[in-house]
Amino acid sequence: MVNKEFLEKALESVMDPEVPVLSVMDLGLVRSIRIEEEAIHVEVAPTYTGCPAMDVIHLRIKEALCPFGVTVIHPVIHPPWTTDWMTEAGKKKLEAYGIAPPVGKASDKRTLWAPSPTVRCPRCKSELTSLVSLFGSTACKSLYQCQDCNEPFDYFKCF
Repeated sequence: MVNKEFLEKALESVMDPEVPVLSVMDLGLVRSIRIEEEAIHVEVAPTYTGCPAMDVIHLRIKEALCPFGVTVIHPVIHPPWTTDWMTEAGKKKLEAYGIAPPVGKASDKRTLWAPSPTVRCPRCKSELTSLVSLFGSTACKSLYQCQDCNEPFDYFKCF
């Protein structure tokens, strides 16, 4: 018999297409898994409304859970996804991949209008960095540059 923990383990292999070192579990996108007689129901939150990766993520979740039964995806937009739902392991994977993880907590949405955070360079670990652009390689990242090693890098925005 398949249980929820077994399905969660299977979903650890479903990687985000934009950041291929993070699973849907690392990101905290899977909000719940419910097993019923005829189907596995998975509630999935998008990182933001209109995220272009969500269709691919839903398809990959269905593929990963296909051996265990019919999977029904339920998109969930309330409460909205936040970087607070990312796992600590996921944040470490981001940094090892060369993307600075979110700084602080996103629960206070006033941080959207706050000054840019001090972001540590994922390469040399210097905190002497500066914001180059609010938007990086994807809408959920900003572009920073390290003043010590001179390397540009993405920062996964806190939201």
